Amino acid sequence: MVLTGLDLLLRDTERLKKRNIALIANQTSVGRDLDYSWELLQRRGVGIRRIFSPEHGLFATEQDQVSVAEQPGAQCDIVSLYGDSADTLLPGEHFLQDIDLVIFDIQDIGTRYYTYSNTLAMFMEAASGRDIEILVLDRPNPLGGSVEGPLPDPAYRSFVGVLPVPPRHGMTVGELARLYRDEKKLDVNLTVCAMQGWNRSMSFAETGLHWIVPSPNMPDPETALVYPGMCLFEGLNVSEGRGTTTPFLHFGAPFIEPDTLKSRLDAMEPGGVVFRKTYFKPSFHKYTGETVGGLFLHVTDPHAFRPFKTGIAIVLALHELYPEKLRFIDEVYEFNDEFPAFDLLCGSAVPRNMIGENRRVEEFEALWRRDETAFSSLRERYLLYA
Repeated sequence: MVLTGLDLLLRDTERLKKRNIALIANQTSVGRDLDYSWELLQRRGVGIRRIFSPEHGLFATEQDQVSVAEQPGAQCDIVSLYGDSADTLLPGEHFLQDIDLVIFDIQDIGTRYYTYSNTLAMFMEAASGRDIEILVLDRPNPLGGSVEGPLPDPAYRSFVGVLPVPPRHGMTVGELARLYRDEKKLDVNLTVCAMQGWNRSMSFAETGLHWIVPSPNMPDPETALVYPGMCLFEGLNVSEGRGTTTPFLHFGAPFIEPDTLKSRLDAMEPGGVVFRKTYFKPSFHKYTGETVGGLFLHVTDPHAFRPFKTGIAIVLALHELYPEKLRFIDEVYEFNDEFPAFDLLCGSAVPRNMIGENRRVEEFEALWRRDETAFSSLRERYLLYA
């Protein structure tokens, strides 16, 4: 049985009672009995001045890229760190003046562009040089410890690329915070309350923890597993399945002929996954109310499956088959209008340019292998678990 950082913190809360505390939390911040962290702390006499909520809000009521304003559900002030401009991603100066401890407790899913860990990184920047302790209550990485994909070019920094890590980094949020503090030379008093009983070889089911949906389109660990590759479809005129009950596990567009695409992907053999022909009708987001053809991903071997490679392989196949119809979306994405969304997710324009040249998927793997090796070596000094 895995004990989270919150479980362990609750064993001794006396030291918190004289602190001026804020939480960065959402609905995943629960104890073993599924009560919320702010309720558990308040019952023990710990005062909470405010809660900072990330993208989607305290209870994940909002869809992606939707600004969050007033939020119900807690007996203290709730401050959104995801408003209607990039400025709202950082806490206002007046929200930092009366606190000396910020506790971060959110379930991440192990992908660089899942924005919760980026929220923590940016908050650490805001706290740098201040007399504020950052306490990270660690939780499992549901993707384990595998590393996959390229490191981002610093010029492409955005809210989906704050952390200097590959798309699949194999670290917990606590470990990421340690890395970010050192790599960015932040003057931050950082403490990580590490888990007990977790190791990187565990599936999420093996942790004994409840899966609390961390965002509206992340219903289960299976979706989290495909997300490092299928999130790339946010940068295409292809539906990533938002507006259905199985987002990211399938994709489609009006111009896709499922039989043809399946044959092409089967020949590419991305590994650990089987593609099933399908049709679906999104109730919102891209192609609302239209029946679109596409494929459903069934991961048959989680250890062999490489989600980022698979995502790139699918985009390559789409470009080969539908070069006149596939489009890379060029509009504001996560408050950034300088680069296409696909480039921000990949961390540079290199993958998109290579797709335009119809390069082989093996060439992509060779390109980012050096990044994977370098990052794997770098992260060793920050790992807290086997």
